Amino acid sequence: MGLFTLPTVALFILLKLSLTFVHGGIPTTLDGPFKPVTVPLDKSFRGNAVDLPETDPRVKRIVKGFEPEQISVSLSGTHDSVWISWITGEFQIGDNIEPLDPKTVSGVVVYGRYGFPMTNRSTGNNSLVYNQLYQFEGLKNYTSGIIHHVRLAGLIPNTLYQYQCGDPSIPAMSSVSYFKTMPVSGPKSYPSRVAVVGDLGLTYNTTSTVDHLLANGPDLLLLVGDVSYADLYLTNGTGSDCYSCSFPHTPIQETYQPRWDYWGRYMQPLVSKVPIMVLEGDHDIEQQAGNQTFVSYSSRFAFPSEESGSSSTLFYSFNAGGIHFIMLGAYTAYNKSADQYMWLEKDLANFDRNVTPWLVATWHPPWYSTYMAHYREAECMRVEMEDILYKYGVDIVFNGHFENNQQVHAYERSNRVYNYTLDPCGPVYITVGDGGNREKMAIAHADEPGNCPEPCTTPDKLMGGFCAFNFTSGPAAGKFCWDRQPEYSAYRESSFGHGILEVKNETHALWSWHRNQDFYRYAGDQIFIVRQPDSCPVTANVTQNN
Repeated sequence: MGLFTLPTVALFILLKLSLTFVHGGIPTTLDGPFKPVTVPLDKSFRGNAVDLPETDPRVKRIVKGFEPEQISVSLSGTHDSVWISWITGEFQIGDNIEPLDPKTVSGVVVYGRYGFPMTNRSTGNNSLVYNQLYQFEGLKNYTSGIIHHVRLAGLIPNTLYQYQCGDPSIPAMSSVSYFKTMPVSGPKSYPSRVAVVGDLGLTYNTTSTVDHLLANGPDLLLLVGDVSYADLYLTNGTGSDCYSCSFPHTPIQETYQPRWDYWGRYMQPLVSKVPIMVLEGDHDIEQQAGNQTFVSYSSRFAFPSEESGSSSTLFYSFNAGGIHFIMLGAYTAYNKSADQYMWLEKDLANFDRNVTPWLVATWHPPWYSTYMAHYREAECMRVEMEDILYKYGVDIVFNGHFENNQQVHAYERSNRVYNYTLDPCGPVYITVGDGGNREKMAIAHADEPGNCPEPCTTPDKLMGGFCAFNFTSGPAAGKFCWDRQPEYSAYRESSFGHGILEVKNETHALWSWHRNQDFYRYAGDQIFIVRQPDSCPVTANVTQNN
């Protein structure tokens, strides 16, 4: 073979790859903590934060009768199962609505490995219809089409499947679509790319974000809250960038539920093939008659809540290869006596670092935001939950949410931090509240002159409590805000975009943030996040190797 034998060549290639991703010009968290960086606002880029109209072909209903639409795939608790979801029948909105009967249309999925006959068949018993009702005169009520959730089990890991969904007895079946299962959970087994986006909405910026995201070929999509922004509309379809500014006297925050259907239609080409895992945000609350909340969010998506031991769609967990994802709810009780906290304790105590070395947590409002928008508003949640997440060694945290009455969104990545202090064993916090919704971009920082909010104005009324006090130690001791970009903030920039997480092995993961205004695949921010299990021992359930 010449100079090198085959084993020598293989060893050389592996060594080169290892050196490339550790020393190939991309920084690693081992090089940190980094000096804080603020990228100046690119005033030439504003994007197009205007919602797609209902006349746009991408959001119009193109199926007939009870043919399936708004098809999506989501993960179940383990690699060998997924959920297929879709809607049949038309929604109704108005004064006199008559909900469809879910029993009139069956939910069936026929499927098989790609290239083989679709001889497998699963039938669901999770069909439902939801209503969005208002007790106030003049507001229009809404009832959905029939929503189906069917679980496929016994799947082969890391395998491409083809499927059709619908009711074959009508007949009303979808065209053939495809999905790929997750790799089996293990320390050397990971999805190639996990896309992360928050606050997506349905604007022309959204379409740019999705186009860029597709170019990166993700195996999984993580949406960290605020889905359709239907709550920026009145029930008659009149919308605004700022609901409270334009409609200050409405007796309840209205929603225009057809925006959810438009969103599902637009997203189908992506999420019918790439599994999507969704977490609730404040714009998904959607209060209605009877004080019900999160009805649309909880009805339209399938969640592995039961499989992960959760009693709620607002918090759950799942595995994707060697990554254990914890999805936490900021708009449900999170104190130490609440169901969510007790579930979290059990989930963390049971996951195995030998099987899933990486622990990733997600919730909507950020704890470590330096933007004026939502500054320290989730402090009560941090006070209740930060210790247990640190104790079990959460590696990465993803958040969204950057918006306020000035209608703003942005991106920020932290140094490793715990309790506002640089800590080599703390998580890296990444806020991606820049998916593309109509609320535009965050610009003002709390550490800039005149921008520090009054403490009494910071608590989120939806989350309750007041826990944000002046700092007691460090460079900002005695103050409510820093007078410069905090040392825990490594990088911040006002722009729309999405992120890609590529876990390479048990200790190295590449994070890349892609701005909409850049060329496809170009990364605006990029870093290797490195785990140090020997230097940062954590509480965890670890199997013993004999």
